[in-house]
Amino acid sequence: MLVVQKYGGTSMGDCERIQNVANRIAMRKKENHNLVVVVSAMSGVTDVLVGYTKYFTQLPNPREVDMVLSSGERITSALLAIALENMGFKAISLSGRKAGILTDSIHTKARIEDIDTTYLKSLLEQDYIVVVAGFQGVDKNGEVTTLGRGGSDLSAVAIAGALQADLCEIYTDVDGVYTTDPRIEKNAKKIHKISYDEMLELASMGAKVLLNRSVELAKKWNIPLVTRSSFTYDEGTMITHEENIMEQAVVSGVALDKNQVRVSMVGVSDRPGIAAEIFTALANANINIDMIVQTIGRDGKTDLDFTLPQSEIEEAKITLKDFEKDVENIEVDCNIAKVSIVGVGMKSHSGVASRAFSALAKENINIMMIGTSEIKVSMVIDNKYAELAVRSLHSAYNLDK
Repeated sequence: MLVVQKYGGTSMGDCERIQNVANRIAMRKKENHNLVVVVSAMSGVTDVLVGYTKYFTQLPNPREVDMVLSSGERITSALLAIALENMGFKAISLSGRKAGILTDSIHTKARIEDIDTTYLKSLLEQDYIVVVAGFQGVDKNGEVTTLGRGGSDLSAVAIAGALQADLCEIYTDVDGVYTTDPRIEKNAKKIHKISYDEMLELASMGAKVLLNRSVELAKKWNIPLVTRSSFTYDEGTMITHEENIMEQAVVSGVALDKNQVRVSMVGVSDRPGIAAEIFTALANANINIDMIVQTIGRDGKTDLDFTLPQSEIEEAKITLKDFEKDVENIEVDCNIAKVSIVGVGMKSHSGVASRAFSALAKENINIMMIGTSEIKVSMVIDNKYAELAVRSLHSAYNLDK
């Protein structure tokens, strides 16, 4: 069986933990599996490197940022290969470039376009354990790129897809996907199986176990995905197709995202095409917009509210300067949180949203914005009520039962 494993920054936190990872890999290898292992940088290292890049300016050249940030994963991949060799295994570390990972040219948040697996396959045929530095690749000009936060998960899933692996295992410091963050709700329960679509929504809405881009890729390539802890041997959570889950809960989980900003454009000229112009400009600046609410136009004016990640607000402000002539005022609110309920069972049940609104109303929590899809309801609220809202929704849907 060909297995792709990925170990996160906490699992690779120091040399002792890297040895622990090597021991786990050794157990898998002794079961006669072919192994590709993708690693993150040591915990905290990427933040330190980001700090270095901003020492001289708050807007450093993205190309140079990628050169700096890509170094953390190369260090841990080489250290893990050294540990495995010392245990008597054939092991080799590869940078993203040597692993054949080709991306587009958008520095700091590149997207994988292709993976040339020729070299990877030749190493596997020679019985090497191949250790790949996650989070990185190269563009068509040979420039080093990085995939954005959580990019090592993406590297692992993409490699699993390209190699048509039998399984992709994501090892972190948590033992699976929970009904909500156990640090907020102590009665949260581990989910043993969850659909790609539910996991995609939870990841998009702030659940930090897996990033949505990784889940998207796993779904696209039909890769069985398991997330579990590298510090225990407990079973984790399997992410799979909806039809493989016998009992589908109405609501499977509650997600919280406190890394959001609300932008309110007040008194926007209410003319055809204005929304397209604004959101095309934001898209061209690679700013990810989530929820959008436009009010009914009156007296030739309308209001436009939307949310985006906090990390992208400065670029958004620069972009929106081009629209100042079309807007009376632009307000930014950083004190918000987005809380969401997710479940494939919503598709066949009525009254799911009203129960969520009632639960928040009971706690006197005002809802600023509402967004829905077939399997989720998201609500933007004041940040100070975020954790109370999570606990209230978790209880309202009996997720602790």
